[in-house]
Amino acid sequence: MPLSMHQASVSVFTRSLTALDAILDKAAAHAEAKKIAPDALLTARLFPDMFTFTKQVQLATDFAKGPASRLTGSEIPKYADEEKTFPELKARIAKTIAYLNSFKPEQFNGSDDKEITFPAGPEKSLTLSGSRYLFGVAHPNFYFHLTTAYDILRHNGVELGKLDFIGKP
Repeated sequence: MPLSMHQASVSVFTRSLTALDAILDKAAAHAEAKKIAPDALLTARLFPDMFTFTKQVQLATDFAKGPASRLTGSEIPKYADEEKTFPELKARIAKTIAYLNSFKPEQFNGSDDKEITFPAGPEKSLTLSGSRYLFGVAHPNFYFHLTTAYDILRHNGVELGKLDFIGKP
C-alpha cells in the first residue's frame, strides 16, 4: 500500500511532537537538578541572530498544524505565541497533537496533487502540489525548528541523545 498524505503528515508530526514533549520534561528536570532558572533554557539560542528555544518550539508546532490544515483545506488555528514556561510549551504541543489527531485519513485524499498556496516570506507566496509542499517545504521547516530546539538544549547541557529526538516508533 502506498504511503498516504495522512501518514506522511499527521503520523510524522505527532510522533516528533510527542518526542519534543518528552524532551521538554528532560529540560525542566535538568534546570531543576542544576538549579538553573528555566528561563535560561527557554530564552537560549545558538547564535544572537537566531530564534530562542521557546520560539523554535512554537514554530515546530506551527509547521505541524499548518501543513495538515492546508492539505485538507481546513482553517489553520492561530496560537498567540505567549508561552513562557515549560508547562505552557507542553500545553501548546498537546493542543497541536490533539488538533492533528482530529483529522481523518480520508480528509487527505487527493491532497498529493492539490495545489497548495502558502506564504514564502514577506508579501510573497508560492504554489506547489501537495506532495511537493509537504516533502519539500513543510517537512524541512518542521525538522529545522525541531532540530534547533534539540540542539539548543543539548548545547546547554541537557542530557539528550538520538533516541530522545527520534521518539518511540
